[in-house]
Amino acid sequence: MTADPARATSIDGKAFAAGLVDRVAAAASRLEASNGVKPGLAVVIVGEDPASQIYVRNKGETTRRAGMRSDTHRLSETTSQEDLLALISALNADAGIHGILVQLPLPAHIDSSAVLDAISPDKDVDGFHVVNAGRLAVGLPGLVPCTPLGSLMLLKAALGDLGGLHAVVIGRSNIVGKPMAQLLLAESCTVTVAHSRTKDLPALCRTADILVAAVGRPEMVRGDWIKPGAAVIDVGINRVPSKDPVKAAEGKTRVVGDVAFEEAAAVAGRITPVPGGVGPMTIACLLANTYSAACRAAGVEPESLDA
Repeated sequence: MTADPARATSIDGKAFAAGLVDRVAAAASRLEASNGVKPGLAVVIVGEDPASQIYVRNKGETTRRAGMRSDTHRLSETTSQEDLLALISALNADAGIHGILVQLPLPAHIDSSAVLDAISPDKDVDGFHVVNAGRLAVGLPGLVPCTPLGSLMLLKAALGDLGGLHAVVIGRSNIVGKPMAQLLLAESCTVTVAHSRTKDLPALCRTADILVAAVGRPEMVRGDWIKPGAAVIDVGINRVPSKDPVKAAEGKTRVVGDVAFEEAAAVAGRITPVPGGVGPMTIACLLANTYSAACRAAGVEPESLDA
């Protein structure tokens, strides 16, 4: 079977993520053998949110599969902010833990910003701490948010050198949009950050060699927004009713991205599917960040994890 020349090449994030986890596992094994340091990740979850429970379980399984220490702290919905902060303080002081992740969302009575700010920047493997955001902004080494980091890895694997390309990032969140723009600037792209107040967004998107959609609106980006041959990174994960009316009536859903995939795939050169695109990269990059944090704690330069 030959590829359809009129259809975009799908960027297989699942396969890339599996390879990255393997490379992290090998590098972590060498770090432990040479320096006696076993990278350790602590995940903290408060409450019983079903989606969060599944995500945390997957993180633990992948961390152990990579040969790393995996600690999961499951706290009740009624845990006080004071007790949660005390746990984070203890994890900050634990030399065997190199990465700390607090699963969001937190219960309403807990101030998420205060909790995330309490994590040591050196162990902030989510890359959300203001110190790591500042380091990224000025081009210093630090821990980078996992989703934009994974998106950049996929882009570089698909396109090679990104220098000189025009990238449009739709979304200005601190978690994805802003760090994504900073990473692309560091690769010498010309970057435009678009958002809800941007005038004539479709026309702007049609100028992009690289289009990153991170807005959380199902299939907002249509095929006629895409520049022919562009690379499209779809960060969105949205649940919408099933296409089957019977299943929809039963409450069944399907997962779609922020991009209308079939329309965009008919125009773009490369595109990430949802699911199976950026999503699998998040946990893989979490492990990469934990490995890097362990190296820095040991005074060792991290190995390159490029494919």
